[in-house]
Amino acid sequence: MATASGARTSVSTHILDTTLGRPAAGVAVELSVRPAGDAPWTAHAVSRTDADGRCKDLPALPGSTAHARLRFEVEPYLDRAGHASAGGRRAGAFFPEVAVVFAVEPGQHYHVPLLLNPFGYSVYRGS
Repeated sequence: MATASGARTSVSTHILDTTLGRPAAGVAVELSVRPAGDAPWTAHAVSRTDADGRCKDLPALPGSTAHARLRFEVEPYLDRAGHASAGGRRAGAFFPEVAVVFAVEPGQHYHVPLLLNPFGYSVYRGS
């Protein structure tokens, strides 16, 4: 999304596995957009976190975007990383995916990090 001054609205993200203290590589991420709160979501881009846990290739948002959503498919990563479920058994992730919805304003950059562990997560607007 570009403003009249040419500034684009952009999104970036990264994932840190807080249990292991390292980036979460190879996580599939989908970026979706919608023009208003009651509008349907439209897939805008897909990516995968790199060795540093970052998605650096997400495209600028369309001009009509009011809300963006990042959907992280974390279950395959948690399984690969060897995280155990409750009781020490490997029975799948408690959170198989994480979806983060946020409002956007034209011309802003939104960096949305995900801090992940097998039984919880946290997100925030970074810089």
